[in-house]
Amino acid sequence: MLMFGRNDAAATDDVNNAAVIFDEEKVEAQEQFEHGPIDSLAIPDYRPGTDEEKRLVRKIDLFLLPTIFLMYFLSYLDRINVGNAKVAGMMEDLQLDSNQYSIVLVITIVFYVTMEIPTNMILSKTRPSIFLPTIMLLWGVTTCAMSQVTSYHQLVALRAIVGIFEAGFAPGVLLMFSSWYRRSEQSLRFGIYISAPVLAGAFGGLIAGAITGNLEGAHGIEGWRWLFIVEGAATCGWSLVSYFTLLDFPAQSRYMTTRERDLALARLQYEALSNMDDDTPTISHFQALKIALTSWRTLLFTFGYAILNTTSSQSYFYPTLVKSLGYTETSKIQYMTVPIYAVAFVVNLATSYIGDHQLHKKRGYLIAGCMGVVCITGILITTIYNNVARYVFMVLMCSAVWAGTAGCLAYASSSFGYMEREARGIALACMNGMGTAATIGGSFLFPEKDSPKYIMAFSVVSATSFVGIFAFSALQILVTRYSPSR
Repeated sequence: MLMFGRNDAAATDDVNNAAVIFDEEKVEAQEQFEHGPIDSLAIPDYRPGTDEEKRLVRKIDLFLLPTIFLMYFLSYLDRINVGNAKVAGMMEDLQLDSNQYSIVLVITIVFYVTMEIPTNMILSKTRPSIFLPTIMLLWGVTTCAMSQVTSYHQLVALRAIVGIFEAGFAPGVLLMFSSWYRRSEQSLRFGIYISAPVLAGAFGGLIAGAITGNLEGAHGIEGWRWLFIVEGAATCGWSLVSYFTLLDFPAQSRYMTTRERDLALARLQYEALSNMDDDTPTISHFQALKIALTSWRTLLFTFGYAILNTTSSQSYFYPTLVKSLGYTETSKIQYMTVPIYAVAFVVNLATSYIGDHQLHKKRGYLIAGCMGVVCITGILITTIYNNVARYVFMVLMCSAVWAGTAGCLAYASSSFGYMEREARGIALACMNGMGTAATIGGSFLFPEKDSPKYIMAFSVVSATSFVGIFAFSALQILVTRYSPSR
């Protein structure tokens, strides 16, 4: 009996010690990520890194990443196809000048920016598997309609509608990723996500070259009009598929078992990334808006993202910039944009992997390094006029911009994780929307009169990225030093 009592006491001590160790692990994790205490876990005995959790993450990846990747791929094709249409005869057929073309770009951005917060407020209260495919179908139909324009004003109107419908997509994806993935998992996923527009830029040139080259005059329709028809139809088709494959938020996802939902919530609650135990909104729209817009993190990340978007404004002009290097054949110009994006794709995935596995606590410095590359290449482009060298510098600049953008999205998503879902959605929409507004100015940086050197444009890009070096370094210091409660 005495021996049994001693063993029982020892077993009890082992259990208590294990509980203490587990509690210490939770406290250490919270201190590591600078968040307040966790009130409860969906699974009280949750431990990170189990085989069960790894299987769950693979299942999340299987449903989310391919669906969202293709949604963003097609979204970006629909956004930049106007640039390929420009060099394929649209300017001449619609009698547009360079200022009118810039307005065509700007009007999309204006409506995109102004509608981001309202659309994300809707998303946080509904099901992503319904909301995101619906807006995708609508902008796909609008893209198809652009093939029928006969005037500048019609083109402007339809581009505005595209901006309205696309406004809810990017911040919606940010909200989705922050609702499913832990901090140490987000950089690589955002890198994959950002790779979609990078590949869209690369294949956009190939697709545009193939369409405009092979369908020019088919059924009496110009090649640039076929560009809108084909890409818009592809968008509509995938929107229907995505309805059946896209996940909802963890507590309501139709493809997860009850245990998987609880585990998905528990692993985010473990890092204080979620305080949602069900699908009932915890705060009102007004409360969420107040929390998001009064947070210093929202303001600083919005400023940083605006810098990145200013430096990336040349994305709309890559066909024009390649043409300025001496290429005259339309298909050749479009094909020469492919290496620019192909290299960016590889660099983006590499830096995203590093961001998750080596520098997930120092993402601000990683982004600042990308800004340094943009600054240096911008200076070199304005001082060296050899066409081969300028092309190489454009490739390096594009790679650094996309890598910095993916890093910024992952950094913001994890830094806003302490907020309620409704507030987090608004904060991410504010950052993405107001940051994107910076491209309005960038749309006027490359007028035809500055061709072929575009000294003013690249000087602005270099100066802005120089500010970005200090902005993201300061952001890293502040986010590391101050907890969300401050």
